[in-house]
Amino acid sequence: MVFAAIDIGSNAMRLLFCRVYTVEGKPRFSKEELIRMPVRLGEDVFLQGKITEAKGERLIGTLRGFAELIKAYGVVDYKAVATSAMRDASNGPQIIGKIKEETGIHVEIIDGKNEAAMVFSNHIEELLNPKHAYLYIDVGGGSTELTLYFNSKVISARSFNIGTVRMLLDKVEKEEWEEMKAWLKRNTAGIHPLHAIGSGGNINKIFKISGKKETKHLSYDKLKSIYEMLCSYTYQERIELLGMKPDRADVIIPASKIFLTIMKNADIEKVYVPQVGLSDGLVHQMYENYKADHRK
Repeated sequence: MVFAAIDIGSNAMRLLFCRVYTVEGKPRFSKEELIRMPVRLGEDVFLQGKITEAKGERLIGTLRGFAELIKAYGVVDYKAVATSAMRDASNGPQIIGKIKEETGIHVEIIDGKNEAAMVFSNHIEELLNPKHAYLYIDVGGGSTELTLYFNSKVISARSFNIGTVRMLLDKVEKEEWEEMKAWLKRNTAGIHPLHAIGSGGNINKIFKISGKKETKHLSYDKLKSIYEMLCSYTYQERIELLGMKPDRADVIIPASKIFLTIMKNADIEKVYVPQVGLSDGLVHQMYENYKADHRK
């Protein structure tokens, strides 16, 4: 069976098609297609407080295309969510209404806590050592979601308005950085060793740049050296010489800075990169709901 997930972020929007098989009684998730559109809603919202008409039209046009693809794929179910930029947009609810009217897609605006829960529903912790503690870090364009996992359960979760697009626009308050550092020190004190699990397009790209294949993690020092290497290139060189998309080449620098800041303040030596995100979490949730419905 195939599920579709739409994630409308502050930098880009994604449509994921994922097939779920049952192998030896356990579900196996296989990504079939991922379509990414660099609409960058945060550019409007973090500067003007709302989504402009031009961006709104581009958003709706993209979702119209997504709706046709979902129909053509014949999915079991789909879910569409919008995160930080849509949360902050004064005209967010009106845009959501217009999307429903023009494309038939119902979009749910989710808060930071829900976003963290959805990302974490990927059950990544099942692949890792249950005796260890993990900090799940999901860095987006408008916000960063942190989930602390210890003794086989979530012990704390928090969303901060620190995101890559916000940083590019110089719209992250100094107090927000201080609050995040204080939260990290307060919640991770005495937890050793603590490892990170990194989520989002930027950490996936950094991992790819690292050239690592055997191990699915990056050390703090390796991440720092990649950050310094990326900073040594101009924006244009990152596109032309490193083969990055234009909307990745600028946000990858602030994303690296966010990861390094978190790891330093939480005394984390390594970050695992399982290459999953919010879209994958949505598929897991839909599958769980589908299973529950069909048990009745």
